[in-house]
Amino acid sequence: MFLQIASLALIALLAYAAFSDAIRFTIPNWLSLVIVVLFPVAALLAGFGWAEAGNHLLAGLLALVFGMALFAPGWVGGGDAKLFAATAFWFGWPGVAVFLIHTVLVGGVLVIALLILRKVLPLAGISPSRLEGTALAPAAPVPYGIAIAGGAYWSLPATVFAIQF
Repeated sequence: MFLQIASLALIALLAYAAFSDAIRFTIPNWLSLVIVVLFPVAALLAGFGWAEAGNHLLAGLLALVFGMALFAPGWVGGGDAKLFAATAFWFGWPGVAVFLIHTVLVGGVLVIALLILRKVLPLAGISPSRLEGTALAPAAPVPYGIAIAGGAYWSLPATVFAIQF
């Protein structure tokens, strides 16, 4: 039961990250930190041994390096890179590869949806000035926290952290 509470906390934190990114284009650092700190608690509740915990730690660190490599040229935001790495701790190896693939697929759908909406909304008579400051504005950044949360939600059922009803 306590493991399911930890999993629900992860789900709620990711939902807040996606909402924050969609509204403000930022993912607070404290959010990624809480996700990282919550993982050892969940790992203990799941009965992880040292080897399995180390596997998850390695996945998180590799995800951080990957995220920072994408952040350096400006392809993703720093909050996105940190959120991806923090969430990767929960998937371990090789689960982090599945999480990455799911995140990229959700991100692709998000980008396509934003591109379509950015073209259609002005044609529907919505003034571009009304869209300023939103993800629907022309040339606005993509709130990739949404894709990270979606990729995690898609991947979580295949882990020990899946919520059982």
